[in-house]
Amino acid sequence: MTTVSDLADLTATLPAWLDLPEPRGFRPKQKFRTVWISDIHLGTRGCNAVLLLDFLRNIECETLYLVGDILDGWRLRKGWYWPDEHNEVVRRILKLAHRGTRVVLIAGNHDEMLRPYAGFTFGGVEVALEAVHTTADGRRLLITHGDAFDVVVLYHRWLAFAGDQAYSLLLQANVVLNRVRRRLKLPYWSLSSYLKKRVKNAVAFVGEFEEAVARAASERGVDGVVCGHIHCAEIRQIGAITYYNDGDWVESCTALVEAADGQMRLIDWAEEHRISAPATRNPKAEPAPAPAEREFA
Repeated sequence: MTTVSDLADLTATLPAWLDLPEPRGFRPKQKFRTVWISDIHLGTRGCNAVLLLDFLRNIECETLYLVGDILDGWRLRKGWYWPDEHNEVVRRILKLAHRGTRVVLIAGNHDEMLRPYAGFTFGGVEVALEAVHTTADGRRLLITHGDAFDVVVLYHRWLAFAGDQAYSLLLQANVVLNRVRRRLKLPYWSLSSYLKKRVKNAVAFVGEFEEAVARAASERGVDGVVCGHIHCAEIRQIGAITYYNDGDWVESCTALVEAADGQMRLIDWAEEHRISAPATRNPKAEPAPAPAEREFA
């Protein structure tokens, strides 16, 4: 079993690795006060590591919150899958920390093996069970992965694992579909996200989850809550609580960002690539537009 000492020894050797040269040809970086991403699921075929790398290479921020399920321990226990792109995601995050970004990792249910290390810092990454963030305009936001509010995960763990198996099959279909789309020069599109938004029971579950998270935040006396877990990016006012979900990097490829003045919005990086796809296919086309944004609440 990996110990705290083992992890400390590993991260002590990182600086030389982090100082590898940057790839060339990227747009000027977008600057944010804070960025939230979650549900990357490194270690699975469904992880959109290439899109995530493109996002991370094109941003700068003072604080980066990794809001759970960054690694998928459930899947890695069943079989090892770790391509170079997943290594590069880890390197990119550690490089941000090495260059001064505060990086906070909130352990989720799929990377619950990190929870015993809450309170420790590895390679500049702080591990925590939850956090409270104060925005530039003075609002206090609870940061939590969200699995504690999922009745299936909390009370019927066996059903959660069964659901994970079915979801994995759907994501495998998603990978095959997008491999075909790439050959046809078509942009990324998520079958699993499309189906989720059209299944009545899934829509009802999402609504109940959001209400439960907002109630818990209200009881904690904060102004809002940021979570992940359900792979549904959203900004929604629920009573006195502003509910934020930063989405995921398996289906929607979204991030939540805070500007210097405290204003917050969702960025849909997959939509950015759909918008810029014609420019990619036509060398004489105009430069790609700025990333697609969703209105903040």
